Amino acid sequence: MRGPVAPPQVPLAVSRSESFDDLVRDSVSRLERRWPQLTGVEFAVQEVPRTDNGELDEQTDVVPLGRVAEPKDGRPDRIVVYRRPVEIRTRNRDERALLVHEVVVEQVAELLGLAPESVDPRYGQD
Repeated sequence: MRGPVAPPQVPLAVSRSESFDDLVRDSVSRLERRWPQLTGVEFAVQEVPRTDNGELDEQTDVVPLGRVAEPKDGRPDRIVVYRRPVEIRTRNRDERALLVHEVVVEQVAELLGLAPESVDPRYGQD
């Protein structure tokens, strides 16, 4: 019997990239309930930080997991989560979900000028 292992609607058929996007969406929706002003913020996933536009500092060995991009040319504030650096630092989906949420909380905190614990009281407890 030949054919796909699972039908498209089954999670097995979801790519790693799509699964990561879902983790970011879940994290954002949790925070939007508490911080309604986040509905005007654009959230994005990028594979890796780029060196050509200042996202990655070649002088240091630190690879960022996310960043806040200031609004420009009519675009809203934007928070970017870097997929590959997060995936490399986690072993499974549960760890990845926790790290994604921490990255999103940290970037939202930076954007709002607050401590991460103010953005999400459970920050750092998991």
